Amino acid sequence: MVGAHSILRLAWRTALLAALFSAAGHAEDRSAPARPGGLEAKLQYCKTCHGLQGQGYMGYFPMPRLAGQQPDYIEAQLRAFIERRRTNPIMFNVAHVLSPSMLTALATHFRHLDPKPFGGAPRRSISTGKQIYEDGLPEANVPACAACHGVEGKGQNEIPRLAGQLYDYTVGQLTGWKKERGQGSAVDTSAIMAPTAHNLTRAQIEAVAAYVSYLQ
Repeated sequence: MVGAHSILRLAWRTALLAALFSAAGHAEDRSAPARPGGLEAKLQYCKTCHGLQGQGYMGYFPMPRLAGQQPDYIEAQLRAFIERRRTNPIMFNVAHVLSPSMLTALATHFRHLDPKPFGGAPRRSISTGKQIYEDGLPEANVPACAACHGVEGKGQNEIPRLAGQLYDYTVGQLTGWKKERGQGSAVDTSAIMAPTAHNLTRAQIEAVAAYVSYLQ
């Protein structure tokens, strides 16, 4: 059960982000003013949570790395937030005001960023994570992660990049997959992960998350 303190922190953060977003059109870069409603204004807002180089945020609420992410995946997930097929109140408020062209522009921007991964994940299970990532767990009906995400974890099209993703974020997503993803009646590419996430134990999820967090 979520405590009152956590709820208050989430409410405060949501209010702060909403205020920042309403002011995003007035955000300024040191070299040139950001056009209200333009790409730079939106990017200033994204940096609030996802970092100056899209590297993510290792805080109370871990925010995912967007740097180097597949553009098609970012666009697909933003649409999923808009259509409430993926539940996240903060990201719905962010995404529902974005035009299709702005979705594309934002996704393209993050694709070309390449900061070093944070790392910091427990190293004791990296070898186990590597084995699961490359070979899967046939006895548990878990396919090799590399089959879709690529040997280097770079992803393709709507299959996301996992390389360098924050450990805590990946663990949280895989352990709570059904609570956030694949909502509503429409079926999207996230559906393929539902049985995989379900068939992984907590220890196996942590191992895979640790392994991919160090990939570059």
